Amino acid sequence: MTAVLRAYRLLLRNRPLTRLLAGEFVSSIGDWLYLLAILILVYEVSNDPLVLGIVGAARVLPYVFLSIPAGIIADRYDRRLILLVTDVARGLLMLVMAGLVAADAPVATIVVLAVVATCFSTFFYPAIGAYLPSLVADEEQLGPANSAWSSLENLASMIGPAIGGLLIAAGGLVLAFVLNAATFAVIAVVLWRLPSPPRGATGPAGASGEASSSAAIAAAAADATRDQAARDAFRRVRVPVLGLALIDIVGSVAGGGIAVLTVVIAVGSLGAGEAGTGFLNAGIGIGGLVGALLAGALVLRPSLVVVLAGGSVVLAAGLAALGIAGSLPVAVAMIAVASAGALVVEVTSTTILQRAIPDAIRGRTLGILATTSTIAFAAGSFALPVLADAVGIGPVLGATGVAIVVAGLLGAVLAAPAARRSATGPAAGRFASLARLPLFAGVPAATLEAVASRLVEVMVRAGEVVIRQGDPADRFYLIGTGTFEVTRRDPGAPAATAPAHLRTMTSGEVFGEIGLLRATARTATVTATTDGTLLALDGPSFLELVNAGPGVAPRLLDLRRGAPGAAG
Repeated sequence: MTAVLRAYRLLLRNRPLTRLLAGEFVSSIGDWLYLLAILILVYEVSNDPLVLGIVGAARVLPYVFLSIPAGIIADRYDRRLILLVTDVARGLLMLVMAGLVAADAPVATIVVLAVVATCFSTFFYPAIGAYLPSLVADEEQLGPANSAWSSLENLASMIGPAIGGLLIAAGGLVLAFVLNAATFAVIAVVLWRLPSPPRGATGPAGASGEASSSAAIAAAAADATRDQAARDAFRRVRVPVLGLALIDIVGSVAGGGIAVLTVVIAVGSLGAGEAGTGFLNAGIGIGGLVGALLAGALVLRPSLVVVLAGGSVVLAAGLAALGIAGSLPVAVAMIAVASAGALVVEVTSTTILQRAIPDAIRGRTLGILATTSTIAFAAGSFALPVLADAVGIGPVLGATGVAIVVAGLLGAVLAAPAARRSATGPAAGRFASLARLPLFAGVPAATLEAVASRLVEVMVRAGEVVIRQGDPADRFYLIGTGTFEVTRRDPGAPAATAPAHLRTMTSGEVFGEIGLLRATARTATVTATTDGTLLALDGPSFLELVNAGPGVAPRLLDLRRGAPGAAG
């Protein structure tokens, strides 16, 4: 409990992160106002549930077609700027829709604008999922941050419709659209003041002409190298990602089915009428809030394998019990249990994904998962009610529970390498060596541990050349013991001219990064002046490490600009 309280205290001290969470909470309440208003508007005009369903489906389709492109864009451009643009665009659309509602414009026009607003929303979710990890100070804050996000989302889903109903009753539908636009303005102001983590290192400022062209070519080469490093890193975690995707797909099918079956259970099975549907949805919200808060403590555990599997079992048990519930109170309690389990799984999966996926491809990976999740949700919305009508709600929810348990256990096993922190023995010492370096502050501990396992110890003798000026850059080095001289030869100097001494390095210092960051040849020669040891890291792994933490590459370059001699 002490560790949990400490994690949340640190989270509250992270002002950029808390501002983002608070702003998005306000925006989520506005979204519920808007959703309620658009559904009421469509139903008042059409008085046809089928039309309402078609409108709901139309609002989902953009997530199927645009989530992957949205993820690619989130990896290519400033994620904070993407969030800002999407919120401003949606806010302006809300104002236009408010004007159309006030002018009694055709509902079809308003629905089209609602679909356009959803298109912008598809760009929001991969960007926020990829941006949030860059605001945490370290991995210890990542799980609680995801927990806080989910908790606020569930709280908004509980109070948003209630507030929306009161406001719409008092001020009409126009007010709901205007207030949602105001909430987008709030989060836009918050985003404007948040930092934009660097998307990669660039060359020295002020270059022009031929030098500028060379810098552009080097930057393009560096981008290509970083992308290749990210793809290589993803190949190392593709099995855990597939395990988490399996859990997400099966859970989304169940979620889609429950979204529809709550009405069938309340009205048909329990005879509780529309009020019963409201109680069941309230149970979903309460259970989700409890699950998200519980997950905030559970994700601090060294291993998340048991948490992931346990959450799946709780979700499955809740659904199976819901299928045979004989009274409304029992049904509400069971759906709350299922919702709590689902949120534990969601927060845990999100945390593991953010640990495992390299920053350079985090957006597109989340975009792919959003696409598969949306399709699975839609499939569940259709298939589970049809099956329930054919064989009964109890058997369908029981079978769904079994599928969730199987997917949860198998997915947890597949995700184990990314869900468990286990640096021990020599790897633990190498991890500690990396973690002590101020240069890598902000890099998630899981990434440091994964990279530490790839460090290779190199023994060197006095007089041995480690890197030579002009050679291709292929490794990054951390000095364990010994001293090393950095020299550089002026390219225009006669061959007989001795290289200039730049500096002497010793234990704890690093070299070899400049060529890797800028995709250039070695800029200096490093020679051992005594016997010693080095920890060497291959280029792709080094770039994975650099891209995993906000500001690492600029810190490395700034350090070298201020040093007497750069050894790259």
